[in-house]
Amino acid sequence: MLKCDFCMSETPISQGDTELKSYDYLKSLSHIDEQTLQEAREVSCKKCGATFSTEPSVISTHCPYCQTPTMTKFYHKIQSHALLPFVITQKEAKVRLQRWIGSLWFAPTVFTKYFKSREQLIGYYIPHWDYSSDTYTDYRGMRGDKYFVTVPRTVMRDGKEVQELVKETRINWTAVSGSVTVEFDEVLISATEHLPRELLDSVSPWNTEDLQSFDYAYLSGFEAQEYTTSLEQGFDYAKTKMESTIKQKIRADIGGDQQQIHSLDTRYDEIAYINLLLPIWTATFKWKNKVYRYVINGQTGRVSGARPYSIVKIFFLVGTIALLLAAALYYDHLHN
Repeated sequence: MLKCDFCMSETPISQGDTELKSYDYLKSLSHIDEQTLQEAREVSCKKCGATFSTEPSVISTHCPYCQTPTMTKFYHKIQSHALLPFVITQKEAKVRLQRWIGSLWFAPTVFTKYFKSREQLIGYYIPHWDYSSDTYTDYRGMRGDKYFVTVPRTVMRDGKEVQELVKETRINWTAVSGSVTVEFDEVLISATEHLPRELLDSVSPWNTEDLQSFDYAYLSGFEAQEYTTSLEQGFDYAKTKMESTIKQKIRADIGGDQQQIHSLDTRYDEIAYINLLLPIWTATFKWKNKVYRYVINGQTGRVSGARPYSIVKIFFLVGTIALLLAAALYYDHLHN
């Protein structure tokens, strides 16, 4: 829904075909010459006529003079194919962030007060690659099976050394090799360098059943960027994610009580991808020359981020506990 800030009229965003098509990874690589976004873009505001510069990857922002939503064209040949619309409003996101902050121990008072003020969150559509692939992996390793042996051990009994028979665990290692197949679907990789990838991953999962075909109308009023992590770079990150699951499958295939994986060789077939925009609310807090970033999943409301600690509060708690222990020991000494 688009809402006019002046007359408050509302216009529904037309729902197109939501059956999304995936694209062949290898074919795209052979046809696309990836170029780095370097130069700032010059944008003209359609309302006030002002011209301003944006970062190269920006495709939706606000005019810095009149705050009118402003959009630009995609730079890369691969444009966003789909997006998840915002479900959580800024007001709801701020409530969830405040609730999350309230659950933190030893947070500085200035930190808790900061987000109770009128500080605004920023809504972003963040680019992601969504990969799928069939994998076939050959591996070599070792299988460890436990067995027990009885051995004598010298122990002290009633001040005397005595011999006892005890059971000890041993591992019998056997060389193994084999192969496993794993099918992957929806391996999501953040395609921006503007926010830490681990931070964005921490607010997953996403309900991709609600994906809509890309429409510029969804971006109005929000910040949005196109990818700065290339299609090939993104798949390298996806391989790392997939390898973790492949190793779990290998360990299950090896069996036994313990497993060692010495080498593995994975082939990736039927690689496909979609370029998505996913919604997040962001906030930052600067304290003692360090910037703390926070993200809220714009679909589910899940919150994540680094948190500052108040050394004063920690020392106060430790000091209070020490005083209570000292008082308890003194009381016990007086009555014994």
